[in-house]
This record gives sequence, structure tokens and C-alpha cells, in this order.
Amino acid sequence: MSKNEINGIKDELITHGLILGSFVALMWIVEIADFLIFRGYLNTYGILPRHLIGLRGILFSPFLHGNFPHLIANTIPFIILGWFVMLREVSDFFVVTAIVMVVGGLGVWIFGSPGPHIGASGLIFGYFGFLLLKGIFERSFVGIFLSVIVGSLYGGLIWGVLPGQPGISWEGHLFGFLGGVLAARLLSER
Repeated sequence: MSKNEINGIKDELITHGLILGSFVALMWIVEIADFLIFRGYLNTYGILPRHLIGLRGILFSPFLHGNFPHLIANTIPFIILGWFVMLREVSDFFVVTAIVMVVGGLGVWIFGSPGPHIGASGLIFGYFGFLLLKGIFERSFVGIFLSVIVGSLYGGLIWGVLPGQPGISWEGHLFGFLGGVLAARLLSER
């Protein structure tokens, strides 16, 4: 490997770190501010199903969390799966994120249970769906290999799309996952 190739890989990894770090930093800053200043009020900006004002949550909900354990539980999978999404194309991360936020958010807004839906888990499930199915849609060895790795590491996530634990938005998980599948399909066609 030449020095230019090594520098290119290093620059690419720095870019990945800056993008993911910015998203995670924003999540943590919002949660710290919500805890210290707003006393949980910011969570009302989540997706509120079937209320017009609740549509704003499509943009805000991934950055809002119920508490620090909720945020901690979302931080590591967000970084790992988000990084896998941007491995081949950094632009994929932004496209997949946008599609998952819109599809997942609208799905929750239309079909979700009453009350605000918050958290980055919809994005996490979207990245999971994208990574699982992108290899199948594009029929490439690298894509299928990445799908197998993601399935091995995070396959247990799939049960989160089913109703289960009260207070956890399985609807956000389900529609986030479906948004990721749609993103995989759309990006495989280009």
C-alpha cells in the first residue's frame, strides 16, 4: 500500500469519526441540557402520533432520549451500525438516515401508540435493515459479506420490531427497519 493510499484511508476514517461523533455529541448535548435545564420537557418534541404538532418529532426524536441509560443503550449500536452504513460511501449514511427518519417517523406518526416516541433506536433499526438487505438487493459479495457480519452481531435486534416491553416504541423499531429496507432497495438500484 502506498503512502497516498494510507493517507486516503486515514482521511476517510477521520471523516467517518467526525460525522458519527457530531451526531452522538448532539444527542448527548441535548440529553444533558434536557436533564439539567429543561427537566425532561424536550421529550415532548418527540413523534406524537396522529397530532399535527407531532410531525416535528420526525426531525427531533432521534436526538431525544428518556434518560441517560436510554441514550447509552443507543450510542454504541448507533456508532457501529452507522459506521458500517458509511463504509463504502459516506453519502449513503446521510441518504439512509434521511429515508429512515422520514419513513420511520411517518410510520410511527400514523400507526404508533399514543404518547411521544423518542430515541435513536429507529435509526439503529433502519441501519440494521439497510445493512441486512443491501447485499441481497445488490447481489455483491462484499454486500452479502457485510450483511452476514451484521446479522451475526445484531441479529437479535429483529425481535425488537415486535410488541413487547411497555414504554419501548416497537413501532419506531419496525418502521425504522422498514425505512432501512427501502433505503437498501433504492440505493441498490443506483
